[in-house]
Amino acid sequence: MNNHDSLLAIERLWTRRSMLKAAVGALAWDMPRQLRAASAAKIPIAVQLYSVRGDCRKDFDAALEQVAKMGFVGVEFAGYYGYEGKAKELRKRLDDLNLKAAGTHINTGFFRDETINNTIEFHRTLGCSFLIVPSDAAFTDPEKSKALAETFNKTAEILKPHGMSCGYHNHRNEFRKDGDKTYWDLFAERTNKDVILQQDCGWTAAAGFDPIEYVKKYPGRTRTVHFKPTVMAQDKETKKAFLGQDSVNWGPIYSACASVGGTEWIIVEQETYPDGKPAMECTQISLAGLQKILSELQMRSVHTPTGRTHTKI
Repeated sequence: MNNHDSLLAIERLWTRRSMLKAAVGALAWDMPRQLRAASAAKIPIAVQLYSVRGDCRKDFDAALEQVAKMGFVGVEFAGYYGYEGKAKELRKRLDDLNLKAAGTHINTGFFRDETINNTIEFHRTLGCSFLIVPSDAAFTDPEKSKALAETFNKTAEILKPHGMSCGYHNHRNEFRKDGDKTYWDLFAERTNKDVILQQDCGWTAAAGFDPIEYVKKYPGRTRTVHFKPTVMAQDKETKKAFLGQDSVNWGPIYSACASVGGTEWIIVEQETYPDGKPAMECTQISLAGLQKILSELQMRSVHTPTGRTHTKI
């Protein structure tokens, strides 16, 4: 091999190595974007059936069918509308509609010693792992709130071997203060990490607090979360209570849930019905709005070289 051939061989080898190195570098550079894009689409979306409570009272089976056709993956119950004590039948109905039980809202009485076994059996049969209490007067009582927290700790311990969890859902009142701490913070501090802090992010924002900060403050405890369209007083003339048209910036909240919240379900709750539209239509509008938000979030993630989502909060 002469000098010229040797130089050509070296050049080819260098070129191949450079191309391989560049390809590996490009892949490594692109991985955060891929991971972020995946996270923007990984949390399933359910509906809190209180959103369509009138339809549920009228014909529960038909209401389930309608929300399934909208594209919801799961439902969170707020009553069982004739299926009380009929977990097998309700489970079959969900299976037929390809719906999952994303959770349920029940009262604290279901956690008492005399009721807990039936509570476990019913919801285990239903495939419902998340048992959430949406309201209890003791929560904001300076003394009774301590005992309530212990009830949740005890219940969480009982439920854990069954693959189930309990938790609490906030409204505005939970952000009142006892001394220098909110009742929500006191409950979080008094309960163990297995107790879910189900934020209703709309109510958190309405109470004057940042939902993102609370997701980050208690990492891994926002296993289910409510996205409820909320219009602040100053926005009543320009906003509507549909996801994507309301006062809350949902994209960054979703990102926090995906990155640190340990969130397994995003639950849409359509509490009000703007413009006199039917409940089902309003719920569908909010689902479409949320899907658009997540699609835009994913696109921004893919086109951001560092993989970070630059979204104003």
